[in-house]
Formats: sequence, C-alpha cells, structure tokens
Amino acid sequence: MSETTHDRAVAVSVPPSPDDGLTPAELAAKYGLSVSGARPGLAEYVRQLWGRRHFILTFSRAKLTAQYSQARLGQLWQVATPLLNAAVYFAIFGLILDAGRGMDKQVYVPFLVTGVFVFMFTQTSVMSGVKSISGNLGLVRALHFPRASLPISLALQQLQQLLYSMLVLFVIVAVFGSYPSLAWLLIVPALALQFMFNTGLAMIMARLGSRTPDLAQLMPFIMRTWMYASGVMFSIPIMLRDKPAWIADVLMYNPAAVYMDLIRFALIEGYTSDNLPDHVWAAAVLWAVVVGVAGFVFFWKAEERYGRG
Repeated sequence: MSETTHDRAVAVSVPPSPDDGLTPAELAAKYGLSVSGARPGLAEYVRQLWGRRHFILTFSRAKLTAQYSQARLGQLWQVATPLLNAAVYFAIFGLILDAGRGMDKQVYVPFLVTGVFVFMFTQTSVMSGVKSISGNLGLVRALHFPRASLPISLALQQLQQLLYSMLVLFVIVAVFGSYPSLAWLLIVPALALQFMFNTGLAMIMARLGSRTPDLAQLMPFIMRTWMYASGVMFSIPIMLRDKPAWIADVLMYNPAAVYMDLIRFALIEGYTSDNLPDHVWAAAVLWAVVVGVAGFVFFWKAEERYGRG
C-alpha cells in the first residue's frame, strides 16, 4: 500500500512481518538458531570428545616431546627427575631420619622409589590441569572443540611419562629382589583407576584455575602437604602405630596412598597384604568413579565460559 504525503512524496507502508511480537528465544527456535559456543548436552559432549580422540592423543604426545626439548639430555629427564627425587628422599628420610624403620632395606628402597613415581603421576596431572585452560587461551579462543580435551590430554601425557619411568622402576625392584610375577599384572588395573582419578581431579582444577590464576601458585604447597600425608617416604601404619588408629585409617584411605599401596603390593615381594587397608580395591574403584565422573560433570557445566572474560 502507498499514500501521498502533503509534499507529494509517496510513502510506502511495510506490511506486518509474521515475526512481529516474537521473542528472541522464539525467533531462534523458529529458524533453528543456537548460541555460538553453547554448552552441548552431556551425552553429546561425550560424543564430541570421542570424535576428538586423535587430537587428544596427538596433543599429549606433542606436549611430552616438547617438555624437555631444550635440555641436553632430552627425554631422559622423564626418568631422571623422579629418580633424583627418590635419591634425595632416601638420603633425608631413609638414612638421616630412618623413615624406613620396620622395613628391610630390600623392601624400603623399592617402596620409596615406587611411592615417588606413582605420587608424581598424580601431582603432575593436577599441576598440568590447573593451567590446562589458562595456559592455552590462544587455542581455546581460536578453535571450537570440547575444552575437556585439554585436561584429558595433559593427564594422558603424564600417564605416558609414568610408563617410561616404570621401565626403570622394574629394574630397581628386580635389583632389590622382587622379580616379575603374575602379581605384576595388577599394575594395569591400578594405573587405569589412578588415571581416571587423576583426570577427574585435573578437570576440577582446570575449571578452578581458569578463573583463579593464583591457584597455580598455591598448588605446590597443597601437593607437598598431600605427599607428606600419603606415606610416600614411610609406612603409615608403622610410623603412626603409637597414635590413635583413626588417624592412620584416614591417611591410608586417601586416594594417593591407596594407589601407591596397590602398585607396591603388586611389585614388591616383601610388601604383603598386611600393609594394605581393608577393601583397598573397593576404595580405589570408588575414588576413581566418584572423582572421575564428578570432575567431568563439574568441568562440563562451565564449558561455554572457558576463554571468555
């Protein structure tokens, strides 16, 4: 329709749009629009992660290769670092403080080295998780992919590093009289459960670290306290035999101690089931499932906020 105005110009009236009166949400639904970067449903998120499995594996390998690329010894530091830590702890706790009292030297040295290697797996996974988002903001802002790929790939990187170190650990254990046996196969489920636990914890720390960068400065103190409370350098029941029993129980059922003890039990011939808490495998499964699932869901809930602000 048209009409002539007082200055003889012709004004054209626009017919009403069928979209008039619709809210933005109704318009989006009508035309199949969605929010850019919106969080997908949990099942769809898992499907997207599975679709990025090659990226996750490749990213973890690239990080592992680049970790010591500037050092002269290169990848040898993957093994040298935990070995040097074990040597320092043995000198201080084993020789000076006699933290291995109650255990034969043939048992204590593998006990200590195993504890250091296994705890460092959790420690480095957590520390990597804290910076997995904040340390890769360029990647997060440039590409669209499920952000959980980052903490998962970094936890996988630490697992690969541990597997290299385990070859040296096997030699040390054998030198001190514990030879390969069927019990060593228990390492596989123990490490699988620990990896699930570490990944869940890394995702929790990734979400917290993405909003609180100072957390990366605080975590070394928290991890050091956790290490001393987990029996890395000493046997918890032997060291605390004069203390109330509940203190030893609390420390022995903490997840770091549970996974260390399972691998020590599998590897070391003189480390018997008497050194393990009751229902230790049930505790290992419970920690892995609860922290793994809770960490994944906790991270997923903030998916659309990573890299923004």
